[in-house]
Amino acid sequence: MGWQEWLYPASVLLAAYAVMGITGFGSALVAVPLLAWIWPLPEVVALVILLDVPASMLHGGLNFRQVRWRAIGAMLPGMAVGALIGLWLMGQLDKRWPLFLLGLYITWVGWRTLRHGQQAARALPGWTHHAGSGLVGVLEVMFATAGPMVIALLQRRLREVAEIRATVPVVMVVAASIAIAVLFGAGQIDRAHTFERWLVALPIAFMGVVLGNRLARHIPPPAMRRAMAVLLIASGLSLTQHLWR
Repeated sequence: MGWQEWLYPASVLLAAYAVMGITGFGSALVAVPLLAWIWPLPEVVALVILLDVPASMLHGGLNFRQVRWRAIGAMLPGMAVGALIGLWLMGQLDKRWPLFLLGLYITWVGWRTLRHGQQAARALPGWTHHAGSGLVGVLEVMFATAGPMVIALLQRRLREVAEIRATVPVVMVVAASIAIAVLFGAGQIDRAHTFERWLVALPIAFMGVVLGNRLARHIPPPAMRRAMAVLLIASGLSLTQHLWR
C-alpha cells in the first residue's frame, strides 16, 4: 500500500487508540467496524488483536501504579478456557444472537453506571466472575471486542475509576496474548498481510495511546466514569446491530 492508501486507516487507528488512551479500552470498537470497510473482517480482527498487545502494554506502563494485579490474576484461568471455547464456537455457532444478548447486557451496564456512578460497583459471586472471565476469552478470539466485558467485570471489583482505567489495558494484554496464541496455533491468522500492516500501524497506535493518555489527565474522575459509561452504551448498541446483518 502507498502512503495515500494509508490516510484513511491511519486516521481510524489514531482515533481508535486515542480512545484507548483516554478510557483504557475501546480501540477495537472504533477500529474493527471502520477498517472492515476496506479490509476483510478476519484480517482486521487479527490486526487489532496484534496491535492491542503492545498498545495496552504502553498504556499500562504509563499508569503502572494504578494497576490492580490481583484482579487480573483472578481472571486469567477463565480467559484461557474461554479462548479455547471461542475457537471452537467460530466454526459452530451463528454469532448474531449471542452478540445481540451481550450487547443488551453491556448497554445495561453502561446505563446503570451512568445513572448510579460508584454505587453501581458491587462484588460478584465467584462463579459469576469466572463465567464473565471466560466470556472475555471467547469475545477476544472471535471479535477482538472484549473491552466492554472487562470494564463490566472490573467495575464490580474496583471502585476507583483510575484503577479501572489502568487495569483494563493490562487485562487486555493477557486476553489478546491468549487469543493470538490460540489463533496462531489454529492457523487463523494471515501472516503475510497482517504483519505488513502491523509494522505500519504500530507507531500510529502508540501515538494515539500517548495522545489519549495526556488528554485523560485533564478529565476529572466523575467525567471519566461518565465517558466510560457512554462508551459502554455505544458499544453495546453496536453489538446488537449484528442481529440484522
